Amino acid sequence: MFTIEHDFDATVITLVDEGDDSTSPLQEDVVIEAFEDCVVIRQVDQMTDEPVAITLSMAQLQDLAAALDLPEGSYRIEKRPVQG
Repeated sequence: MFTIEHDFDATVITLVDEGDDSTSPLQEDVVIEAFEDCVVIRQVDQMTDEPVAITLSMAQLQDLAAALDLPEGSYRIEKRPVQG
């Protein structure tokens, strides 16, 4: 399950772990804040009960999206010039 909220300066997506089956422990919610220049991923660490944040640049986010469909290896995505 997930929710989407459009705030003034960001889109906020919350991923709620409903589990795959009864043997998997549930994970804390993941909150993804998409800003104009970066994406912040937040989750509470279950061991310390402290929030943890990871900030990705837009280039890193594009690399992550590409990596989800590629086999093991090392890659560099070539940037194309903007035409206009």
